[in-house]
Amino acid sequence: MDKGLLTGKAVLVTGASSGIGAAAARVFAQEGAAVLLVARRQERLAALVDELRTEGARAEYVVADVTSREDAAMAVKSAVGTFGRLDGAFNNAGVGGDRTPLHQMDNETYDTIMDTNVRGVFNCLRAEIAAMLEHGGAIVNNSSVGGLVAIPTAAPYIASKHAVVGLTRAAADEYAQQGIRVNAVAPGTTRSEITTDWFARNPGLEDMVNSMTPQGRTAEPEEIAAAAAWLLSDRCPFLTGTVLPVDGGFVNQ
Repeated sequence: MDKGLLTGKAVLVTGASSGIGAAAARVFAQEGAAVLLVARRQERLAALVDELRTEGARAEYVVADVTSREDAAMAVKSAVGTFGRLDGAFNNAGVGGDRTPLHQMDNETYDTIMDTNVRGVFNCLRAEIAAMLEHGGAIVNNSSVGGLVAIPTAAPYIASKHAVVGLTRAAADEYAQQGIRVNAVAPGTTRSEITTDWFARNPGLEDMVNSMTPQGRTAEPEEIAAAAAWLLSDRCPFLTGTVLPVDGGFVNQ
């Protein structure tokens, strides 16, 4: 492979079995990274790893649930054991949720969203930072434009993505002098399993959201992955604690 943004780096990707995570695995590998893919769906992970290896990439996978501290630590340990070190991580695993008025939201929905989107990122950050303390590294968390603005009838999701922004900024501040950069991407509407399902259950929603986006369209997952690759690379060494909207101008409205 030609030298790319991530050549020589070992990068972990969570939520790698579909959507933005799978796109990130492909983009990072194309940019020269050795990638460890983490998700719960083994068949999809195995198929993606086979695809990447066929294209000449170094790729492995681990089946893990990031809501478990032990699983998150195991995934990081596997990356270090396989590649010798961990240089970067894209904490992408997350869930959406039904559009429901806050006063009608049930506890199960709230707990599921917060457990995956917040605890999952927290678990991964703990393990990744510990693995990077000796040599530094870069971490990108996947938030959302929902982490920067309010969107009606999605209170737990909005709260969870605001929390990811908080975790990003806190970790960036705490570990800046240890050479660990922590940033986040905040995607706008992006084609994925979550959004496809969301749009199917809410007719007209995609058109409504796109009408609020200056570019007037839904992003492809590779566009988010490309932004994450840049944040993980050495091209932006003085950038940490930043939440980068990749949203077609949505938050400018």
